[in-house]
Amino acid sequence: MREQLLAAEKVTGIRWQGGVLHLLDQRLLPSQEHWLACDTVAQVATAIRDMAVRGASAIGIVAAYGLVLAAEERLAEGGDWEMDLEEDFMLLAEARPTAANLFWALNRMRERLQRLRPGEDVLGALEAEALAIHESDREANLTMAQHGTELIRRHQGNAQTLLTYGNAGALASGGFGTALGVIRAGFLEGMVERVYAGETRPWLQGSRLTAWELANEGLPVTLCADSALAHLMKTKGITWVVVGADCIAANGDVASKIGTYQLAVSAMHHGVRFMVVAPSSSIDLNLETGDDIPLEEREPDELLDYAGTRVAPQVEVFNPVFDVTPADLIDVIVTERGIIERPDTAKLAQMMCRKRLH
Repeated sequence: MREQLLAAEKVTGIRWQGGVLHLLDQRLLPSQEHWLACDTVAQVATAIRDMAVRGASAIGIVAAYGLVLAAEERLAEGGDWEMDLEEDFMLLAEARPTAANLFWALNRMRERLQRLRPGEDVLGALEAEALAIHESDREANLTMAQHGTELIRRHQGNAQTLLTYGNAGALASGGFGTALGVIRAGFLEGMVERVYAGETRPWLQGSRLTAWELANEGLPVTLCADSALAHLMKTKGITWVVVGADCIAANGDVASKIGTYQLAVSAMHHGVRFMVVAPSSSIDLNLETGDDIPLEEREPDELLDYAGTRVAPQVEVFNPVFDVTPADLIDVIVTERGIIERPDTAKLAQMMCRKRLH
């Protein structure tokens, strides 16, 4: 199956070439495929903050490459480059506060700096670490796809009708995708008959990105309004909801795209199984529950405007980007380290003690 999955990797949004980070600008999809070339850490931070790149895993990978660019700039300036580099760590950390993978990647890059040997090539070491972060995410995607597919086979078998929300595909990761990786693998195994995708307001990640990814790969995808998702579960025989995660607390509470919480409530009501697919780098055991996860809020214009045109009066706006789905609404969390059914604090702690399975 692994070879089949590798052959199916067709979409990528991150390329590191010749010391320059190239990013597929997700704000312009699907109407335009435009690549941004970033050769400074400031450009990388802006790309993360302004949603040119998004998805927890992708943000972490991009931040790692951003640190390579930052170190190159600081070394060229001379002076105390390590102290100056702290400003760049902070710049990247503040770009998107909810994605656990961002802080995981930055911490891993910091640890690599601390392990530098006297006379070691700083840029070479950091670049190798960023490339390793990128490749490890790609490998994790493949492993999670296999785990998730086995779950679908075990619980319902063939001819599945799945529902996904947000975008947790290749564009949001370093490889095959998390939630969409499971869906892709299930389709390749002949177990997925139809995929429904919620549009995912206000950035429309579901309609612009997920539907684009699935349609490009020949998967049978049907787009629907976010407000139709409960009705969909009632009438269309949905067997699984499969979503990604931006941060998972120690007790199994999951922060994901705004609207995921109400989707989980509806799934519980309709007896639809709920699967969260995310790499272990999305798990932060320092956060006791979902209440401790910092939830990003964004600018009012994202709701007041549409494609540059004002569509609402100038009123007060509440625009959270993420919500928290309590662990007791989640049937299973799939990571590259293994599967946790009915997640809780003890099960997550036990899993995080294991070595990666690949």
